[in-house]
Amino acid sequence: MADEQDSSTLYTVELVLENEAAMIRFAEDIALALAKGDLVTLKGDLGAGKSTLARAIIRTLANDDFYEVPSPTFTLVQSYPELRLPVAHTDLYRLSSPEELDELGLDEALESGAVLVEWPQQGEGVLPAPTIAISIDHEDDGRRLTMEVTAKAARRISRSLGIRNFLGKSGRHHASRRYLLGDASPRGYELITSDSGSEILMNAPAMPYDPPVKDGRPYRQIAHLAENMDAFVAMNRLLSEKGFRVPEMRAINLDRGFLLMEHLGTEGVLDSAGKPLAERYGAAARMLAHLHQHNWPQDITISEDRTHHLHMFDRDAMLIEAELLPVWYLPYVQGEPASADQTQSFEQAWDSVFKNLEHAEYNLLMRDYHSPNILWQEKAEGFDRLGMIDFQDAMIGPSAYDLASLAMDARVTIADDLQDQIVAAYCDERRKLAKAFDEEAFRSAYAIMAAQRNTKILGIFVRLFKRDGKPVYLQHLPRIQAYTARALQHPSLAPVRKWYQDNGLLQD
Repeated sequence: MADEQDSSTLYTVELVLENEAAMIRFAEDIALALAKGDLVTLKGDLGAGKSTLARAIIRTLANDDFYEVPSPTFTLVQSYPELRLPVAHTDLYRLSSPEELDELGLDEALESGAVLVEWPQQGEGVLPAPTIAISIDHEDDGRRLTMEVTAKAARRISRSLGIRNFLGKSGRHHASRRYLLGDASPRGYELITSDSGSEILMNAPAMPYDPPVKDGRPYRQIAHLAENMDAFVAMNRLLSEKGFRVPEMRAINLDRGFLLMEHLGTEGVLDSAGKPLAERYGAAARMLAHLHQHNWPQDITISEDRTHHLHMFDRDAMLIEAELLPVWYLPYVQGEPASADQTQSFEQAWDSVFKNLEHAEYNLLMRDYHSPNILWQEKAEGFDRLGMIDFQDAMIGPSAYDLASLAMDARVTIADDLQDQIVAAYCDERRKLAKAFDEEAFRSAYAIMAAQRNTKILGIFVRLFKRDGKPVYLQHLPRIQAYTARALQHPSLAPVRKWYQDNGLLQD
């Protein structure tokens, strides 16, 4: 499909599906590309497969092959508000007149999710223009599908069909696709099931820069965040070469941003109730100590014509992240935007603190070394028990950063005594590995990195709520506030602690 340009442009795709199984695979491709506001119309004669397609789309969104999807022929509309993307499924075959559409509430359904419409011709003249219009015709024992897609959905559909093509070229012709998770970027993950077993697909399109936010540069460039899949592939190979447990990469298309890799399972460092397992957190801390015994190159070869550069976690990167607090969190708390004086004094306070890092130990930072990204391998031994994922934003910086990420886990509450145990386990392992370990300097850097990281997260979680409409992240704020207050107790953070106090974010 062509790139999105004119919003009125329609792109046409024709497919021949040889049997019902192929129809279900196509439904998965459509379901994983749907977004809020999509109207999908399904045309075809009786028995063409409209209901089969609609049912498979809903079951994909439900992540359940046996999810009950009754026909809406007599009820006219069947709603599924509980799905990851809410769906309304309607059959207009028995509609008396197009004007009856007003009673079905499809406009409201499109505001919160997607709508699937069978027999759309019954609502002609009243039904809104579809985002995705699918016509199904018999062709021998299979079906011919003609799909017209608006510019609004063209890239999403094209990318989803591209993933199916990638899986076919990788030998997973009949693979089942299911949504696994997404993150705050365009990157997403799917669970792929085929004759090769369960695998993970990373869908990571190249990330364009946002508008400039400071000194003529966009946030992503200042913070040195990954721009494409090269970063993940480079770090995966480098960590593997050094003997650390990362997913085996099984198929890669760097240009499209598709990666098929080993599934390391779902068991992590939390128990079944979501509570931290102290022994596993301790093991993760000790593994970090071993990682910090290595020297890491800043330029990593991916292929003859591709390299990836590990940037330094420098002052500008640290500060632009911390500044998410006055941009997002402070206005959320005080009810008005940060003043120029508040922003300027914030930067000055952090600049004063960052000077304490001039003689800190620098090493590899994976950047999100915490519970969602550490997978426990029960049958393995030693540090192979700890599988690592999500390291594409790795940099070189104060080695204490990843320990702060682990011991002040943003997604789960780590009690003060367990935090102390985690830090102690790391320091104990470092002393065993190298006598020249300056623990006092390390603990100072640890406090600074903990304060910087949690300050950033306070801003990010409010941004996810205010900008991206994700209020679920607000539930984590009390935990991050407590982590920040604890880190600010260290003497090296006195200027930042005072700023927090002066602006009502920290009690004496």
